[in-house]
Amino acid sequence: MTELRSSLGRARGYGESKEGGLGHWKAERLTAIALVPLTLWFVGSAVFMVGADLPTFKAWVGGYGNPVLLILLTVALYHHAQLGLSVIIEDYVHNVAANLIALIMVKLGAVFCAVYTIFCIIRLTFGG
Repeated sequence: MTELRSSLGRARGYGESKEGGLGHWKAERLTAIALVPLTLWFVGSAVFMVGADLPTFKAWVGGYGNPVLLILLTVALYHHAQLGLSVIIEDYVHNVAANLIALIMVKLGAVFCAVYTIFCIIRLTFGG
C-alpha cells in the first residue's frame, strides 16, 4: 500500500490536517469508553429515583460513591461533547476567525457547564 504522507509527517505522526490528531482521537475514544458504564449506572439509578422527593434525592446524591461517579460522568460528558463539537467546527467552519471564535466558545461553554454541574453536585452532597 502506498503511503501518502511525507517522511517528516510520518515521523511526527501528523496527518493531512498538519496537526497531531491522534491525541484528540484517543481522547474521544477514552471518554466514550468511560461514558458507557457511567451512563448505564446513571440511567439505572435515575430509574430507581423516579417519583422520589427532594430529601430522598439529596440522600442518594450524598450516598457512598455517588458524588464521585456523578463528577466523573460530568467531566467525561462535557469533555467528550467539547471534543466532538471541536471536530465538527474544524471540519465545517472554513472562516479562520469564525473557526477560532467557535472553538473558544465551545471550550469555554464546556468548562462553564462542567464547573457549574460539579458545583451543584457538591452543594447537593454537602447541603446548602
